[in-house]
Amino acid sequence: MSDEQRAAELIPIVSSTDGHPYMPADAVIAFLRAIAESCRNLADDPDCDLLGAAAAIDSEADYLDVRAIGHAR
Repeated sequence: MSDEQRAAELIPIVSSTDGHPYMPADAVIAFLRAIAESCRNLADDPDCDLLGAAAAIDSEADYLDVRAIGHAR
């Protein structure tokens, strides 16, 4: 990934009293809406690499998973 900030970095993670990491619903909703908007933009591009787009989304999900695991410690 480039020097740009990862989208998953923008989602706040908090720990509850049970020690599990949680993400505020409004942050997750905004993240999902951004993914949907990206999909709509890519749908209009005949040269779009959908496999590359899916890989980028998987990468963000993996990054968010690592952040959540790290936050739970």
